[in-house]
Amino acid sequence: MALIEINGMIKEYPMGRGKFTALKNIDLEFTEGEFTGIVGPSGSGKTTLLNIIGSLDVQSDGSVRVMGNDIEKLSGKQSSKLRSKHIGFIFQTYNLLPVYTVFENVEFPLILLGMSTEERKKAVLEALDWVGLTDKIKSRPAQLSGGECQRVAIARAIVKKPDIVLADEPTANLDAENSHHILKTMKKI
Repeated sequence: MALIEINGMIKEYPMGRGKFTALKNIDLEFTEGEFTGIVGPSGSGKTTLLNIIGSLDVQSDGSVRVMGNDIEKLSGKQSSKLRSKHIGFIFQTYNLLPVYTVFENVEFPLILLGMSTEERKKAVLEALDWVGLTDKIKSRPAQLSGGECQRVAIARAIVKKPDIVLADEPTANLDAENSHHILKTMKKI
């Protein structure tokens, strides 16, 4: 079974008296275990595509199925449940909470899932070990380098062991060495 199926998908935005077509006739299929990169120039619709797959937005036409769910037909609550249980997001801007420690940032999605304190601690330490940041658990985002912040974001995305991880330009703000390290880390997912 495909985790993600997209058929004839179009995404348009109102623009003045007309419309702007961000995505046109997209057909894609992703199955379990695939590592796929979507490339294109700035403004080509990559983020829009990820937002639709992640049920943060809906298409204008065509069909998008994620984990067997028709994205367009999900209620807000159902979309939220799909994201919280099955999808991990890695955003270009990290989206770390500045007042939280590294540990607390990674722990946050597990609190939302209702995991016990013991389960959360084990999962967070495992995720941070996986990205090589166990020595930074008490640090706050402002005390970290860009590469470290991105690795915290990766840990947060994978801590709940999602079926799908969506990464939006995960190396855009990093130097070559950190970019290489992040891509190596993501390939291990």
